[in-house]
Amino acid sequence: MGIAAELGCHAKTVRWWLHRFNGLGLEGLEDRPITGRPRRLTEFERSRIITLVKQAPPGRPVRQEDGELVPADGTGPPEWTLDALAAEAARLGIAVGRSQVRRILLAEGVRWRRTRSWTRSKDVDFEGKGRGSSACTPARPTARRSCAPTSSGR
Repeated sequence: MGIAAELGCHAKTVRWWLHRFNGLGLEGLEDRPITGRPRRLTEFERSRIITLVKQAPPGRPVRQEDGELVPADGTGPPEWTLDALAAEAARLGIAVGRSQVRRILLAEGVRWRRTRSWTRSKDVDFEGKGRGSSACTPARPTARRSCAPTSSGR
């Protein structure tokens, strides 16, 4: 269609608007009201929540000259959790729950979880837990079990 090429859109879009115009006249070219519940948070508030995650939490320990780890702010959380982010957002005047914080961060692809610090140690004197399970412990079966009954006597 020449109209679609001139407007730089798809031919289906042009047909859709033509059908609306033919059915409703000039009123068909107006925007329809938006359906659904309006957003409670503005884009600015959403971006402030995302910015919080990128900042260091107020209670994160900092290393002093003597090598001692001391929290920068003893009242704040040492790492960001959903509850801590929701509380900090409330302190900033953004009324948001932890589940909504989670949805915002998941939609933006932002990580708020830290890796577990207890899984590895940089201490040279650290000893691991030792060997795994005993040799007599049977390994898990690698083959997938069938859900269908295999007894033909029934």
